[in-house]
Amino acid sequence: MMSLFDEEQIMKSFIRSERHDADRETAERMIMKGKMSLEEIADYVPSLSLEELKELEAEVMQLA
Repeated sequence: MMSLFDEEQIMKSFIRSERHDADRETAERMIMKGKMSLEEIADYVPSLSLEELKELEAEVMQLA
């Protein structure tokens, strides 16, 4: 029984991680377009905090 619970928790954690990665990729593309402010992007990608978006913006600008 405990094994089943552990596997379920692992799967839930994996799904959350995958969603977070997808949200980061979406936000990164939005930042690269440069048509929206970080505050506006935060409205469309609420799983990422404004601080996370600022860090992502810094990463994107270093690559550009």
